[in-house]
Amino acid sequence: MQIGFIGLGNMGGPMSANLAEAGHAVTGFDTADVEIEGVTRAASAAEAAAGRDVVITMLPNGAILRAVAEDVIPAMHIGSVFLDCSTVDVESARSVADAAEKAGLLPLDAPVSGGIGGAQGGTLTFMVGGSDAAFAKAKPLFDIMGQKAVHCGPSGNGQAAKICNNMILGATMIVTCEAFALADKLGLDRQAMFDVVSTSSGYSWSMNAYCPAPGIGPQSPADNGYKPGFAADLMLKDLRLSQQAAETADADTPMGQAAMELYARFVEQEDGAGRDFSAMLPRFEKRGRG
Repeated sequence: MQIGFIGLGNMGGPMSANLAEAGHAVTGFDTADVEIEGVTRAASAAEAAAGRDVVITMLPNGAILRAVAEDVIPAMHIGSVFLDCSTVDVESARSVADAAEKAGLLPLDAPVSGGIGGAQGGTLTFMVGGSDAAFAKAKPLFDIMGQKAVHCGPSGNGQAAKICNNMILGATMIVTCEAFALADKLGLDRQAMFDVVSTSSGYSWSMNAYCPAPGIGPQSPADNGYKPGFAADLMLKDLRLSQQAAETADADTPMGQAAMELYARFVEQEDGAGRDFSAMLPRFEKRGRG
C-alpha cells in the first residue's frame, strides 16, 4: 500500500519502520527532524497524506489531531483510510471521524496498548472504532504493527475501550503497590506474597506480568530502575481522559477519580515524572498512614 504516516516519535517511528520493512511504501512527516529507515520524508502533513491509500496518525492529544485532520483530509482521495492511532478524548475522535466521513474517507480510531517495546517488536494491541469496510482495509497493516486488533464498534469506540482499559490498569497498579508496601510492614516476604497472589484471587496483569517489585516475577521496569515501559505521565494522561469521558457520560467512577488524583500528585508534586507508572511502589514504601 501507499501509506502516509504522521507523527514519527517513540511510537510512530518504529510502527512506520515496521510497515516499510514489510514492503509498503511509507511517506512520513513529523515536526521534529527525525529519520526513519525505509520511510520517505515529506515536507508537510498534507504532502505525506496526498494520494495515499491509508494515512496513519500517532499524535499527542485531541487538539493536535483535530488540527492535523484539517490539513490532511482535503489532501486525501475518496475511499482512502484515515487511521488514527493516537490516544485522545472520545469527542475529538468522533469529530475527526465525522469530518473524514463527510469527505468520503474511511475513518478508524485505533489507540494501542503495548508501549514502545510493542511498537518496536510489532506486538501492539489495537482497539479499533469505525466501519467494517475500513477495518477490513486496514487489517493487513494491524497484522504487521501488532499481534491483535479488536474491532470495538463505531467511531470513538476504540478510544472508549482504551480509556476503560487504562482506568482499570491505573487503579490495579496502585493497589498492587500498596499491597507490597503493606506486606513489607507486616513482615511478609515479597516472593511469598507474589507466589500466593499471582495464583489466587488477587491475580492481575499489574501483579503477574508487570510486577512493580524488583526481582519478583517476570522482568519489568522495576528491574531497570523504573525506567519507563509506560510512563507515569502517560498513565496520568489516560486517567484524565477517563474522567473527562466519565463526566461527559454521567458515569460514576470513584476509583478512576482516586487513581487520577494520586497519579497527578505523583507526577506533578513528587518524583514520578519521567518514571514508569509502577514506580508507585517506592513511593508507598517511604510513606506512613498519615
